[in-house]
Amino acid sequence: MVNTNFSVFNDPVYRPFFIGYQDVVKRINDAAAQVTKQTYPPFNVKKVDDNKYVVELAVAGFEKTDIEIEVKDSILTIKSDVKSKEQEGEEWIHRGIGLRNFTRQFTLADTVEVQSAEMVNGMLKIWLENFIPEEQKPKKVKID
Repeated sequence: MVNTNFSVFNDPVYRPFFIGYQDVVKRINDAAAQVTKQTYPPFNVKKVDDNKYVVELAVAGFEKTDIEIEVKDSILTIKSDVKSKEQEGEEWIHRGIGLRNFTRQFTLADTVEVQSAEMVNGMLKIWLENFIPEEQKPKKVKID
């Protein structure tokens, strides 16, 4: 079991070296808590190039209208609130592809933006891009 209460950011030895990171610590702890809560649907996160990523969720049996994607406060939330989609009069011999409600959340850096989303062969793909502002790029400081 991982102790999620310990943080080098709170250790008095390291605290002076991390200025203004309180929000980062909270986001890391929140993300760690989500890891144990979410198991469905399975997903991949793939780096496409230096600043582009794609999140893939296996959503076989779902339709585009069954899924909602939202970004709020740097949290990407993908959820589905499907009720039983069985039509009256349908008779199932075996139903192995379950349609169940889910919520998946991913914490995004402040510079990451959702570019688009698409459904391809039962996979929901959400394309992300990291836009690093000029003021956050490395710069040389001239010594006067």
